[in-house]
Amino acid sequence: MRRTGIMHYVAAALMALGLAACSKPAPEMGVSFVQPQDGATVSSPVKVVMAVKGMKIHPAGEILPGTGHFHLIIDEGEGSYIPMNGLIVKDRSHLHFGKGQTETTIRLFPGKHTLTLQFGDGHHRSYGRKMSQTITIHVK
Repeated sequence: MRRTGIMHYVAAALMALGLAACSKPAPEMGVSFVQPQDGATVSSPVKVVMAVKGMKIHPAGEILPGTGHFHLIIDEGEGSYIPMNGLIVKDRSHLHFGKGQTETTIRLFPGKHTLTLQFGDGHHRSYGRKMSQTITIHVK
């Protein structure tokens, strides 16, 4: 009887160690504007530098897990991210960087503007809110 209790204790301890070893923190994921910073006052043309964490940049055209490319959404307001798996359209306010570019220059009229950075897969489907960031800038 005593031996069975010890075996249960050892089994429970091994399971706890196994679970602890398997529960690594998830890698930090997201996109960010390196330039300009939120709230910045800038001149046009505006240089935009983009960064990603937790995924790799890969040109559009093929789907590879853990990869994608940038899209810049201009003046669609706060919370203008594209929902997960939503198609990111291409028009005057939705710029695509399907060659894997990480910087660009855009011309904006003077005034307040919102810029949303959205990461999408090789077929321009959004990775959702987690892979987006919106900032506000002022063009003088």
